[in-house]
Amino acid sequence: MTVLGLHHVGHVVRDMSKAVERYGMLGFTLPPAAYPVLPPTPGAPAEPFGVANTHAYFPGNFIELVTLVGGEATGRMPVDARPIPLRVPDDRLPAIVAAIRDTTANMAACLNRFEGMHILMLDTDDVGSDAERLAAEGVGHGGVHAVQRPVETPQGTRMEPVRFLEIDGTAPGSVAEGRVGLAENAASEPGAHPNGAVGLVECVLCVDDAQMPETEARYSRYLGIAARSEGAARVFDLRDAAVTLVGASDLGSLLPGERAPALPGFVAYTVATRDADATERFLRDRGVALGRTAKGEIFVPADAALGVAIVFRG
Repeated sequence: MTVLGLHHVGHVVRDMSKAVERYGMLGFTLPPAAYPVLPPTPGAPAEPFGVANTHAYFPGNFIELVTLVGGEATGRMPVDARPIPLRVPDDRLPAIVAAIRDTTANMAACLNRFEGMHILMLDTDDVGSDAERLAAEGVGHGGVHAVQRPVETPQGTRMEPVRFLEIDGTAPGSVAEGRVGLAENAASEPGAHPNGAVGLVECVLCVDDAQMPETEARYSRYLGIAARSEGAARVFDLRDAAVTLVGASDLGSLLPGERAPALPGFVAYTVATRDADATERFLRDRGVALGRTAKGEIFVPADAALGVAIVFRG
């Protein structure tokens, strides 16, 4: 098995300033958001363009906050945002602009469904082998791509290579629930999070009850393993994390009070903490409304966390 755990989840938000403030209130440490800057045509002034992001880093994975930039954006740019100039030769600029517009359209479609979690990237140690395995299973994907991503270190930002693929379903690079794929190299400098969070360990996908068998079969092909039963849920156990599927009628038994904003949809993710009691005290001291899962773990409801429930596991 090459799928090891969760590389990252992506929380797509309308207003980056509001999202950074909310995550800070919940005790996550994030660097200033990176905003790409690019001339839309040769010789034109550079302007914010595409999508912007920031991350809550853990030792082996991260949470990504993503927002739209430019004409599709609805929120303001944070005052400490980092402009990231994209230097592209004039002859390649039209193709790059078109590719960025495709990505932006994908994220805009996600926001049109709901503000919340729309991205799941699975961690693998060999994305090339997984590409071959997926193709053999009849799973369409866009092939393996290599890019550079910024990683924050005490010495400043460095660019790290990452290889990834995106699974094709309802459209290139997307499936019904959003953007799902596999990626290598989630190495990063972990943040010191006041809430005690130390890693990303689970994501929860909610589907129409009638679609549970098809979705389970689909994720079994993505992950290369079978699921097990846990109450009403179906759980794929990876080495370092889990992907949990639950039918809409059973979501309340897993996360009391929660409802899926759209189906299928990612409704929650779980982070491990050093000390669950300390995390609960920290959040309650900040006046954060908390629920409790069927397992007894605390969680921040989706309506208090911009569309996705956040579970804290000790």
